[in-house]
Amino acid sequence: MELLEGAALRPASELLARLKAVLTPIELDRVRRACRIAEAAYERGASCLAAGLKETEAAAAFRTPLVVTGTGFEGVRRAEGYVFCMAGAHSAQAYGAYARSHATEIEIADFVLTHCNSHADGYWTDITRTYCIGPAMAEQHKAYGAIFAARQAALGAIRPGVKAADVDRAARASLDGAGYGGHFKHATGHGVGFAAINHNARPRLHPKSADRLESGMVFNVEPAVYIEGFGGLRHCDMVAVTETGAELLTPFHSHVEELIR
Repeated sequence: MELLEGAALRPASELLARLKAVLTPIELDRVRRACRIAEAAYERGASCLAAGLKETEAAAAFRTPLVVTGTGFEGVRRAEGYVFCMAGAHSAQAYGAYARSHATEIEIADFVLTHCNSHADGYWTDITRTYCIGPAMAEQHKAYGAIFAARQAALGAIRPGVKAADVDRAARASLDGAGYGGHFKHATGHGVGFAAINHNARPRLHPKSADRLESGMVFNVEPAVYIEGFGGLRHCDMVAVTETGAELLTPFHSHVEELIR
């Protein structure tokens, strides 16, 4: 106790937040591995999607491979995750808290918004893909186009030294230009890797963020539109900042042709 006499105790939360924001090469490699497991789960789950399947059944088809395929994958000792599917008009509610699957059947022409938070040996992912069952309507194609344009705008803005708010601004401006700005109801992204979801994890990609990107940061990029009575469409990728730009950690199911089932 004499050694601590006169010492002042200070919160370490700010220091820990900075340390968690930039991953070491080993940590980044573990996140990449978790993303590869999630990719395998998405491939398997998407192959099961069909009209008549309940949202809960669809979610289970995506979740099961996280455990069965993930455990033992490249030496992983423990893999698990959480998945929800929200279809049709219900998918328009996917931006809110406590989003969850319902025991309602998926119908032809429904959006099926499928969100996954999975982990492999303690390293987490945050991924969303939105599928369409059967031929997509013209308005659905338009929404897909707007989302992928916003995604490309955000990815193109990522590099060391850039303000996180500018990445958010790039995605938001793209959606504004396509007429969907008022339907983008959350931030463009947040840090990912050490928790299922932590909206305060750095870097925080929202309009008022003071964070700047650094090489080694890992976060999600999730442009989205949510329209009551029509549905919700979100495409959430995991990315890492490199010295030259963005490394896309989740390159699968990233074209409209792969999302229409």
